[in-house]
Amino acid sequence: MLTKKTIGFLGAGNLAEALIKGLLASKIVTAGQIIAGDRISERLVHMAETYEIKVYNKNSEVAENSDILFITVKPNDVPGVVRAIASALRGDKLIITAAAGVTTKTVLENLKEGGHTGFIPVVRAMPNTPVIVSEGAIGICAGLGATEADLKLARTVFEAVGRVLVVDDEGLLDAVTGLSGSGPAYVFLFMQALADAGARAGLDKKTSLALALQTTLGAAKLALESDKNLDELIKMVSSPGGTTVEGLKRLRDGGLKGTVEKAVLAATARAKELSGSGG
Repeated sequence: MLTKKTIGFLGAGNLAEALIKGLLASKIVTAGQIIAGDRISERLVHMAETYEIKVYNKNSEVAENSDILFITVKPNDVPGVVRAIASALRGDKLIITAAAGVTTKTVLENLKEGGHTGFIPVVRAMPNTPVIVSEGAIGICAGLGATEADLKLARTVFEAVGRVLVVDDEGLLDAVTGLSGSGPAYVFLFMQALADAGARAGLDKKTSLALALQTTLGAAKLALESDKNLDELIKMVSSPGGTTVEGLKRLRDGGLKGTVEKAVLAATARAKELSGSGG
């Protein structure tokens, strides 16, 4: 599907690098099929030397030479970048915006303001930071006029760096942001709490941290691979009258579940504000 496609990145920051690294590791494309642009010359040198891809210091050149064009600049930079490349977009192309809070409508409006008179399909994506280690959770949605084929192309690219889930309503990407986009930080905080508690219980800090990280990794892997639901897995670990039951009682008394729900809903509300989709 991607063998004859050139994939371009507007912005060569951490997200672009994670995607490029994952694509090359998956071997679904070659370095010769990837190009990138950035205003920071040091980043371009790094990308060219590390991944042997072609780089440009003008985004318009990336746009002109790409079949699939990723927007991976900071959200506030998107309108200016899109308007600047509008006149360079000719022929069949697909735009994928991975900038948090940037809607497909925003991209299309800025293409028009930049002077582009045709139509280019846009797919919006919300990847999270674990794409850096090819374990991302990525939500994607087709914008107005984007086809199933366009969505399939985007999915193929993102599957190189994690698990992809398609949502039908673009507004739901705000919920994806609140859950999986922000979620790694919630999990890191929980890991930190586990490690700190282990240290208070007498373990040395290094051992406690290693146990906390591996416990979190193992629990996630078990949940993904097991045919049991989460309630069943909790019961599987919890022997009546045992240590786990005592610990779970404290977590429930402290309102852990409700607090996490509030965190996700608060982040979702903020995502809606940033994307202009409500509240």
